[in-house]
Amino acid sequence: MACEAPALDPIFLQLGPLSIYWYGVIIASGAFLGLWIATMEADRLGVKKDYIVDLVVFAIPIAIICARAYYVIFEWDRYVNDAWWKVFAVWEGGIAIHGALIGSVLTAIIFTRVKNLSFWQIADIAAPSIILGQAIGRWGNFMNQEAHGGPISEATYQNFHQYLPDFIMNQMCIEGTMYHPTFLYESVWNIAGFILLLILRKYPLRRGEMFLTYVIWYSIGRYFIEGMRTDSLYIVGELRTAQFISVLLIIGSLVIMFYRRKKGLADRTYQGKKITQHKK
Repeated sequence: MACEAPALDPIFLQLGPLSIYWYGVIIASGAFLGLWIATMEADRLGVKKDYIVDLVVFAIPIAIICARAYYVIFEWDRYVNDAWWKVFAVWEGGIAIHGALIGSVLTAIIFTRVKNLSFWQIADIAAPSIILGQAIGRWGNFMNQEAHGGPISEATYQNFHQYLPDFIMNQMCIEGTMYHPTFLYESVWNIAGFILLLILRKYPLRRGEMFLTYVIWYSIGRYFIEGMRTDSLYIVGELRTAQFISVLLIIGSLVIMFYRRKKGLADRTYQGKKITQHKK
């Protein structure tokens, strides 16, 4: 569908030669809100809030590095002949959430071993915060006019997209063509996942199942939304990396959940009361 609309300014604040981009501001806002929610949940469950803060201090920079490295590796042809500093230009977009998750999980595993904590307990505490942070972070993609889908037909626009706020659809008008706001689809899906996890807190889940439910929920949504995007990373041919990883994560999470229940490695965690810490 043809369109015409000016793009929003991606720069939040200009301080002389220093540009602060909306992309970074939005992602940072999601991270801080997620940290606050995680510390409140840790306090409810009798876990020291300092543990969560200390973990985040290590996890966030490592997650950003891994997210960028993941993206650059799969988009190497795009950077190999460009200026060397472009590899580090995260403010221009181009970080992969699966890379961030890999970095965060590895950091959490090492951290909990050093601190003699339960990885699964900390992961359960963090799960709602992670998916909420992802929901908010997608709006950074919105400001950069990235992570969108293919062109929208006139019929599709009239049946659905015309009812969305104008500022969203105007930003999806790129070089005279209107595109699917897949960033919005994923953000809404993640918000629904956040609400689901909050509800599940009221039920006697086994340790680790809150986090594994997050992984499954996010991966299901990402699999289908990824199929609509025009900027996907590919493993080989037409095989999209995010879809392949999503399928592996869904299967892996279900296997781990089943295994831990069968072996009795997952005690009840979310029953609205404080629990003791141990490394199961």
